Amino acid sequence: MSTDSVEQLLQCALSELTERYVTHSHPVPAGLLEALDEDSRRGARELARRIRARQERNRSEGQRLRHLLKFEVELWEQGLTHVAGVDEAGMAPLAGPVVAAAAVLPKGYRLKGLDDSKKIIDAEKREELAVAIKRDAVAWAVGRAEVEEIDRINIYHAGLLAMRRAVEGLGLRPDFVLVDARKIPECPSPQRGIIKGDTLSMSIAAASILAKTTRDRLMAELDTQYPGYGLAAHKGYPTPQHVQALKEKGVLPIHRRSFAPVREALGLGPASTPSAVQTELFPAMPSPTTKP
Repeated sequence: MSTDSVEQLLQCALSELTERYVTHSHPVPAGLLEALDEDSRRGARELARRIRARQERNRSEGQRLRHLLKFEVELWEQGLTHVAGVDEAGMAPLAGPVVAAAAVLPKGYRLKGLDDSKKIIDAEKREELAVAIKRDAVAWAVGRAEVEEIDRINIYHAGLLAMRRAVEGLGLRPDFVLVDARKIPECPSPQRGIIKGDTLSMSIAAASILAKTTRDRLMAELDTQYPGYGLAAHKGYPTPQHVQALKEKGVLPIHRRSFAPVREALGLGPASTPSAVQTELFPAMPSPTTKP
């Protein structure tokens, strides 16, 4: 861009330049930052600082997203086009199904802000990302395992069942499947389990967003069906509010009867064959008379 054009930009209000180059991240014309640095207005120099900070954030985000595609790029370079990421949500709650999702992203796909759903605290931001993933994905699907299945086969295997159903629901057979931390029994495609995969793979991160937002919406719907338990707030997790509601209001059909806090509310003892995962989620508390 010519010097004259930069001079014309300097005639614009600083609020307009801020909107253009900070808020909307438009490309910055050559010479503009240097011109702002030399401007006598303190606001102009502050704008130059803010633009540089935005550029640095964009560079860092670009690097982060490139790193998130490491596993996918390796597979794409082998000619495996349809790489599915799979993750679940809802292993620890006392109520509701466990939900899994699978997502096949386009080659080279990058979505600003996409990360493990647990790192994105803002529910509205998670929903925005879910909308973008569903719009852009080559294929996506969710699967679930119901409370009755969780109680029958235990939460660990129910999570795997939900994952398998998500993969089967894609409408295509993936060339390869990347899974967070485990492997899916009877998976129709070759697969790899990646420890902390939702923080290391963009496809798994996308699946974690879809699983989390799907389950959160479901729990909000169940909250209207079963008011007074706070399901929309705690999503079925064993918060003090939820445990107290169990004691005061009783156990609902959507509560997992193989989980210790629910069995306690029912006046039942430990399950005859407790899941190792369920035991880990809810370890037995020592009695007051137990010596250290």
